Amino acid sequence: MRLSLRARLTLTYGGLFLVAGVVLLGVTYALFNQDLSRSGTKILTTRMSQLPPGDPTAAPTQTPQGRVFGDDPALMGEAERLARKQREELHDAAVTSLITQGSIALGVVGGAAAGFGWLIAGRVLAPLHRVTETARRIAGSPAADRVLHERIALEGPRDEVKELADTFDTMVERLDRSFDGQRRFVANASHELRTPLTLGRALVEVAMHRESASPDVLQLGETLLQINSRHERLITGLLLLARSENEITARAPVDLADIVGHVTSQTAREAKDADITVETDAAEAVTTGDALLLERVVQNLLENGLRHNTAESGWVKVACRTRAGHAVLEVSNSGPIVPPYEIPALFEPFRRLDNDRIVTAKGAGLGLSIVQSIVRAHGGTVTATSRESGGLHITVTLP
Repeated sequence: MRLSLRARLTLTYGGLFLVAGVVLLGVTYALFNQDLSRSGTKILTTRMSQLPPGDPTAAPTQTPQGRVFGDDPALMGEAERLARKQREELHDAAVTSLITQGSIALGVVGGAAAGFGWLIAGRVLAPLHRVTETARRIAGSPAADRVLHERIALEGPRDEVKELADTFDTMVERLDRSFDGQRRFVANASHELRTPLTLGRALVEVAMHRESASPDVLQLGETLLQINSRHERLITGLLLLARSENEITARAPVDLADIVGHVTSQTAREAKDADITVETDAAEAVTTGDALLLERVVQNLLENGLRHNTAESGWVKVACRTRAGHAVLEVSNSGPIVPPYEIPALFEPFRRLDNDRIVTAKGAGLGLSIVQSIVRAHGGTVTATSRESGGLHITVTLP
């Protein structure tokens, strides 16, 4: 069982107090025992010195047992033994009383000390709880709410907790500025990068549609359009990657089965041209999130299975279902054998299995990176395993 810091501090206070109390009780016992032994010996000596001298005319002294003694050594020895026995009984009773009452008092005072330690620890740790609650609230809030610039703003003496809170406030302020700059950059890049590409595509198409366009111009135009299209996909992927790495602001119930049906119908023509069979097994799998981003997850995984499928009579299987309280999406495909150690690199931007970076590349190298980013933003996980006969089996798990 995991103990809280407050409980550990209380146990530490109580433990130290009990140890100190036991040591104090032990020292008291040793001093009390030594003093009692010294006092008992002194009393015995005094009582023995007060016995009547050996005088024949002295009156006999009555003992507790009804005997008399005068100068009889045997009777004097018996009196000494009786006095010593009484001293030992008195010593044992006093020591027992000291240990018993001292232990009871130590237990009561130790419990009271632990209670006060619990209260004091709670008071001392209250600012830390405030820091934790604020950090949890900031981390769990949507990205749109973080512009409120919530801070701890802890007041009080300049101690270690105050310095920790101020340092946290400074860190959050810098992160807010960084997030604001990232959002402005994405918005500006979306306009500045798409505009020249759109203009370039229009100019190439105008040149190709001229009546005087020669075959060389047409061929050059087709090549330029392919390059332009690849750049558009690249920019779209980068902007989507930047967007998906942020917190999802608009969440709504989404059924993955509807998305699977919609995406497979859109990619049916591409699958037919590539002579690849697409099989679907879409059961109800409801999650919450951004429908457009989740559609992009299914689309990227399906396109990845189609475009990197080199097997004859290739196939792609897409399935979704609810399992153990989670919405699960599974995409499997035939294709080349993928070494297990290469799989983690496929989720990194611009990483491909065949290191293809030429103009005619099948993708921009961002498909699985975007999938992983979107899934993480929705609080889910994505895993990939290689199939023995070739291809991949990718599993997406969403809350």
